[in-house]
Amino acid sequence: MSYPAHDPSPSYATYPWQPPPPEHQPEQRRLPRRESLGHHSDLRILRGAYRWQRRVAALTALGYFTLFLLLSAFAPSFMTREGVGGLPVGLLLALAQLPVTLLAISLYEYTARRYVDPIADRIRRQAELDSKREAAR
Repeated sequence: MSYPAHDPSPSYATYPWQPPPPEHQPEQRRLPRRESLGHHSDLRILRGAYRWQRRVAALTALGYFTLFLLLSAFAPSFMTREGVGGLPVGLLLALAQLPVTLLAISLYEYTARRYVDPIADRIRRQAELDSKREAAR
C-alpha cells in the first residue's frame, strides 16, 4: 500500500501572518553561465603573489625581532659583550632593528612593483574589456 506524496507547502496560508505563496512566474531566459570572477586563474595567481609578498616582508621584520628576543632571553652573556665603539652587542642589535624594518618595507615595495602590480594591472585591463563588452550587448 502506498501513500500519496505529502506536499510540504499547502496552497493556503497556515498562519495569518504568513505572506501568500508565490505565484508561478514564467521562466525567464537565462544568460549563458560564465566563470565567476572569484575563481579566475589570474585572481588565484594574484592572491598567491600577494600572500608570498606579505609573508616575506613580515617574516623579515618579525624574524629579526624574534631572534633579538631569543638572544636577549637565552644568551645574556653574548648580549652584554662589548661590541663596536664600546657599546654592548644587545644595544647594537636593537639599533639594527630600524634598518631591518626599512629593509622589510623596501622588500615589500620591490615585490609589489615587480610581481603583484603587473598581475593586478592585467586583471584590471581584462575587467575593463569585459565591462565594455557587456555594455555593447
